[in-house]
Amino acid sequence: MATSRTFGPEREAEPAKEARVVGSELVDTYTVYIIQVTDGSHEWTVKHRYSDFHDLHEKLVAERKIDKNLLPPKKIIGKNSRSLVEKREKDLEVYLQKLLAAFPGVTPRVLAHFLHFHFYEINGITAALAEELFEKGEQLLGAGEVFAIGPLQLYAVTEQLQQGKPTCASGDAKTDLGHILDFTCRLKYLKVSGTEGPFGTSNIQEQLLPFDLSIFKSLHQVEISHCDAQHIRGLVASKPTLATLSVRFSATSMKEVLVPEASEFDEWEPEGTALEGPVTAVIPTWQALTTLDLSHNSISEIDESVKLIPKIEFLDLSHNGLLVVDNLQHLYNLVHLDLSYNKLSSLEGLHTKLGNIKTLNLAGNLLESLSGLHKLYSLVNLDLRDNRIEQMEEVRSIGSLPCLEHVSLLNNPLSIIPDYRTKVLAQFGERASEVCLDDTVTTEKELDTVEVLKAIQKAKEVKSKLSNPEKRGGEDSRLSAAPCIRPSSSPPTVAPASASLPQPILSNQGILGDE
Repeated sequence: MATSRTFGPEREAEPAKEARVVGSELVDTYTVYIIQVTDGSHEWTVKHRYSDFHDLHEKLVAERKIDKNLLPPKKIIGKNSRSLVEKREKDLEVYLQKLLAAFPGVTPRVLAHFLHFHFYEINGITAALAEELFEKGEQLLGAGEVFAIGPLQLYAVTEQLQQGKPTCASGDAKTDLGHILDFTCRLKYLKVSGTEGPFGTSNIQEQLLPFDLSIFKSLHQVEISHCDAQHIRGLVASKPTLATLSVRFSATSMKEVLVPEASEFDEWEPEGTALEGPVTAVIPTWQALTTLDLSHNSISEIDESVKLIPKIEFLDLSHNGLLVVDNLQHLYNLVHLDLSYNKLSSLEGLHTKLGNIKTLNLAGNLLESLSGLHKLYSLVNLDLRDNRIEQMEEVRSIGSLPCLEHVSLLNNPLSIIPDYRTKVLAQFGERASEVCLDDTVTTEKELDTVEVLKAIQKAKEVKSKLSNPEKRGGEDSRLSAAPCIRPSSSPPTVAPASASLPQPILSNQGILGDE
């Protein structure tokens, strides 16, 4: 579990909280006072007018019997004059400091809300979350909705559990930490979204906070974005149940997500494999995981951690920094792969790693040659837009693929040559009518032109054979590709034109929102 208690050095004791009035501003006809609250290395600002202070004071007098003369008196004449405002800033600061000193343990709820503890302070955050789940937790679980929560909230819960304090220090049963733990034990759909830059009005860099997900025991789907994967603990506790995982804008390697414990061992192997040589650890696999989205990260290689996801069917590694395709031969069930917008320049030997692939997105790479695609016999959807393919000859590598139905070659150099569409379709021979090029259905006029091109090509080949009888008729095969033959146990399916992966299920964003 994460041990950091603050954004700087670890703290051993809970620091005293401070509140200073650091300035004011005129809004319409009234003055708003700017309060800076400090809790250890956490700082945030709150703005209140004098009437808010008055309301706070009235409640504290009634509920906590504080001195009713503690609050500076209200002024009617000259209330916005600079001299009065400056004096009131000092008086209100003294007032707040006396209140915090009067309640060194558990801050009264009304004061905690006044100072926005429920947004920025550990105890306030967990109390607010517990109360929300006390009121709406059963409804959320029953509806099967995605529950959205921020890294700061998870950090607060993690820290609260580490402190070993009573789960209901305030005495209010609604704010008992047990409501959170009961909810997280049963939740199936979780979304954790950080924020870029400071959180709210604070100095808190939410995306860098450590938190522990082991309190979640039944997760089927998890979405994480704008967090530091190196600071996420406990995700592996969901291996038995997790079917869909998305980690975006968060990771620098696949290992960080799939096998964070790998850094502790010199050699490791996945559970169930035949061990060869010295192995210091056997790591359980993600036995239920079928969809993995690691797009929009800073991943530079497909490392050996993929051995731990043998049941993956949908894999999205788009918008990373991949240079080569490696290790995917371990994914026997992989049928949809998105490698778009990486730095791939070669596809040699790709068929040895992607034997059963049906949808392949290679858009936005550095590809000039398609020679590595000619044996992907199960391929149905292929996206090659935004690459560097210049020669029509390269299309011949995919022209004989028997199941290919959707191809995109837009924004390649060859896409601007005259009669580009018909010349590409001609490479598919008798299957030209079955191919949808660049998301546009082939027209009858195009098919007529394709037939003419085929006839011209046939005439050239006959003439070539007559002049060189050594050539065999088998060279015609590229113009008459074999039909797609699917196993009888697998009914024909038509994949969507887009090669992108299916999006995880999303519904309402939970009771707390993304940010």
